[in-house]
Amino acid sequence: MPVFDRTVAIFNVYIARFSAICHEAERLNRRMAPLGDLMNRIDLQGRTAIITGGARGIGLATAERILASGGSAVLWDVDGAAIEEAVTQLGAKASGQTVELTDADAVAAAAKDAFAKAGAIDILVNNAGITGGNGKTWELEPDVWRRTIEVNLVAPFLTSRAVVPLMLEKGYGRIVNIASIAGKEGNPNASHYSASKAGLIGLTKSLGKELADTGILVNCITPAAARTAIFDQMSQEHIDYMLSKIPLNRFVEPAEVAAMIAWLASEDCSFSTGAVFDISGGRAVY
Repeated sequence: MPVFDRTVAIFNVYIARFSAICHEAERLNRRMAPLGDLMNRIDLQGRTAIITGGARGIGLATAERILASGGSAVLWDVDGAAIEEAVTQLGAKASGQTVELTDADAVAAAAKDAFAKAGAIDILVNNAGITGGNGKTWELEPDVWRRTIEVNLVAPFLTSRAVVPLMLEKGYGRIVNIASIAGKEGNPNASHYSASKAGLIGLTKSLGKELADTGILVNCITPAAARTAIFDQMSQEHIDYMLSKIPLNRFVEPAEVAAMIAWLASEDCSFSTGAVFDISGGRAVY
């Protein structure tokens, strides 16, 4: 091959590699870009959403997405300082309240307060959850097991119990429950968490059928793990196990989960209820 042709060929190889690097950098930048620059805008204009566990992680990302879509967000969380910080970050269309979600009276009072202030509760996102740590089933303390079930399953029952009658008054609503791939597959060393999320899937299906002819739709999502503060409750061994099960070989971003929640919370979601939507990076087998 003449020297000139060989030089051109080498140059073309480097151009192709540079183009591939630029393409990958652009993809990563887009994934990490602010929601307003990245995502399609779901129409939630004028809608009010209650988001449990809304002060951080997936809950906060969901609030950001709902606000970017024209709605307003009411954050419920047990951490008052975190709520205050989140509301300041989100701006005037966000508000917050400290609520112990396993306390039926506290949840009912908070729901009535939100309804009185907004005039409607259009969306309920049951996001709050704990892992309860990791351990073999027979080694877990009963109090830890019960607390995990209380926060992850009983609390969504209590919030739904408080909010559904208010939605029925208006003849409209969207409830989105944040379950987990663990609720489908059952993670070892997390029987309490897996059982709580499997129960939440069952609650979604039952409530969806009960409300099917009312204008209120109930769905859940089953994400793979997102690297949020909830990782602080897990062992590194368990975190490594979860990552090893994801074919895409990364954890889901909170903004990616929020995008799916926003669609399920919108009128565009009109013929799905009692359904389970996967967002597990290819891990789910059904």
